Amino acid sequence: MPGTVLLLAAAPAGKGRLVDAASVLPVLAAVPPAVLAGTDTANVVELADPLEPQAVLTRLRAAAAAPGPLTVFLTGQLQLDRRQRLVHLALARTTASTVRYTALPWHWIRDELRLRAPGSTSLVLDLHADADTWELLRTEPLDCGGSSAVHGRIAPPPRRRTVAVPSYMKAVATILRSGRRPELGQLHQQAWARVGSEGYADLVLGSLGGPAPDPHSVLAEAVRAGRHGDADALAAHHERGALRAHGPGSPEALHWAEVRADLAMFAGDAVRSCRAWLQVASARLAAGQSAADPDVESAVDRAHHQWGRIGDPARARELGLALAELRTRVPGRRQGALDDVQRQLQRLGS
Repeated sequence: MPGTVLLLAAAPAGKGRLVDAASVLPVLAAVPPAVLAGTDTANVVELADPLEPQAVLTRLRAAAAAPGPLTVFLTGQLQLDRRQRLVHLALARTTASTVRYTALPWHWIRDELRLRAPGSTSLVLDLHADADTWELLRTEPLDCGGSSAVHGRIAPPPRRRTVAVPSYMKAVATILRSGRRPELGQLHQQAWARVGSEGYADLVLGSLGGPAPDPHSVLAEAVRAGRHGDADALAAHHERGALRAHGPGSPEALHWAEVRADLAMFAGDAVRSCRAWLQVASARLAAGQSAADPDVESAVDRAHHQWGRIGDPARARELGLALAELRTRVPGRRQGALDDVQRQLQRLGS
């Protein structure tokens, strides 16, 4: 039975574009359809920077209704409808204020594919998230439905005034151009190895029959199961390995320090999370990053947020003094952040 392949690359056309999604399509289109599908023959549907959500839904619905295996290669950016708190796939006309009307709700994709027979659908994803969506995904995993095999990555927002490259999907396409399609789990592992250190901050997606899960998946499962101690122990193991292999201040070591800060937040340990984010910010500054660097600002902002959740006055005073010192160097973009810390310290008697 022939397979069906949907190649979908979508991103806003204006300054809101986070990733040059369509740049991967020529590489994917050069792969023989049968290799893309993993079947003897295949039909390929290509959508490059589509304009209308309904038009994408129509193509998706037709692909989902086709008999035989379906493989969806999806590259693009995720944006959040701030009013309804729903994740969308941004399209060419999408702006921050028009997400609800010009982007494709993610649950439309999930619902169309959920109707297919289990085991007949594969998703290969290379997605970049805007800041709001990235915050949401730290606590609520992207729901792709329970019947599709999912592999890929979700990357955080790139630096300001930077358009990211879909490096994971380009690695997938390059491997497939050899003319042989490995089992999807193996393909994912090979592509991820090519992405290398660029992907250390990404959320790694992998499910249903792949090899032993890239450690982020294991951490996510442990957090969902309430095994916060196990999750932190695993992250600490990887942090020590990154420190030995790459040294303090390296992107690899900083990534795992940030993971542990988030794990502490998930565990409800505001003291540990605040302290970890303060250490991350200090390490980034010591490594030569600017106080205006978004990664530095984000670390201090997260430390500030967790500090406000500390109930123990003694711990709050201790960490508040360190936060105030950092805020003098990294004021951030929120007006009055340093004043807020100083007022709270006065109330605590410092």
